[in-house]
Order: sequence, then C-alpha cells, then structure tokens
Amino acid sequence: MTSIYNLRTGIGYDVHRLVPGRDLIIGGVKIDFHLGLLGHSDADVLLHAITDAILGASGLGDIGQLFPDSSADWKGANSLELLRYSHQKIQAAGFSIISLDSVVICDRPKLLPHVPAMKKNISDVLGLEVFRIGIKGKTSEKLGFVGAEEGIEAYATALLVSGS
Repeated sequence: MTSIYNLRTGIGYDVHRLVPGRDLIIGGVKIDFHLGLLGHSDADVLLHAITDAILGASGLGDIGQLFPDSSADWKGANSLELLRYSHQKIQAAGFSIISLDSVVICDRPKLLPHVPAMKKNISDVLGLEVFRIGIKGKTSEKLGFVGAEEGIEAYATALLVSGS
C-alpha cells in the first residue's frame, strides 16, 4: 500500500519565443504554422514543462541543469528524447509517474486537434497510460506576449510515487 508520504508533486513551466523559419513542435507533434519556437533544442514548450515537473517532483533539479543550453550536445535535440532521458533518471532514483497535467497557452494555432497525438507521444516515451496525461490548450484572450503571437508558454504538474 502506498503511503501519502511516498507521493511527490512537481510543477514545470516553460516559454519560448515564436519566430519565422523554425518548425512549431508541441508535445512532439509538428504543427503547421507560419511561426516556430526558438530554442537551443527543438523548443518543445510542453515537453520542457513536463520534464521540469517530473524532475522537480523527484528532487533531481531542472531541465536547465540536465540539458544546459551552453552544451553543444543538446543543440537541436528532440525534446521527446530529453523527456525519455529524464524519465530514466527519475526511475533510477526510485520514482514512478502516477499522472501529469498541463496547460499550453497560445492564441494560435488551435491545439485541440493535436492533443491526441501529443498524448500518444508522451505515453509512448513514459510508458504511462494516455488517461493519466492531461493536456489543455488555452488562449490568452489576445493579451500580453502570447496574444501578440510573440511566444507560447506551458505549465505542467506531475504526481510521482517513490518506492513502488
């Protein structure tokens, strides 16, 4: 039986600037859009937030510590591989993921048609049932940098259990 003292929660956040000439990849899905996210890796804002959430819940730091943007090793990296590597680290530390929830904030493009593919990608990498993965797209009501299509941000939470 799992004790509540074996449960850990983590929160992750990420933001990337939208620019021309880059692919827009969110949740491991390439989305047709006239702008893409700028970053050292593929700049997948959703997977970065989820990676930070599981690392935070396990006490293993954050995505910047594990994959510094000063390292050529991670230039152009596929964020599904960063998530896979981070998952292996938390498993080695004795943690399992119970559930994830997330919010991606952008006014365009609409994310709902892509959510099933995003969930499948994450499920495949983590070995986590799809129903344990929440992804919600929200708009900013055209406010701030998100509303001006200057960037996309994402938040994620993770519930982990240790010792099981």
